[in-house]
Amino acid sequence: VQVVVESGGGLVQSGGSLRLSCAASGFTLSNYAMSWYRQTPGKERELVAAITNRALSTAYADSVKGRFTVSRDNAKNTMYLQMNSLKPDDTAVYYCNANKRWYGNDLRTMGGPDNVLVSWGQGTQVTVSS
Repeated sequence: VQVVVESGGGLVQSGGSLRLSCAASGFTLSNYAMSWYRQTPGKERELVAAITNRALSTAYADSVKGRFTVSRDNAKNTMYLQMNSLKPDDTAVYYCNANKRWYGNDLRTMGGPDNVLVSWGQGTQVTVSS
């Protein structure tokens, strides 16, 4: 069974930092691009960061560019999201998934529901207070 498990969320003040982790099981992480997504109540899930299978390229949503950094440790089958300078608008449940193909120049396609490999996990809650 192929699954991903998100962790590392929490409550922080505006301007603070968090590091999220995405642990993969049932597949070899190094074979796939990976992405982080976030979702708030009543809104669609949106891609915020993506990374190629060997970490040679990354892509970010404009809303987080310059503040978030995605990385991966394929030996540990884990992807990370370092979030700095957090804002209240970053409050969301954060999810991760493996991607079927890389569309680094087209984040709409990269983050589409048909470009994920495994079922969605439970996510990890990030809450940023003002």
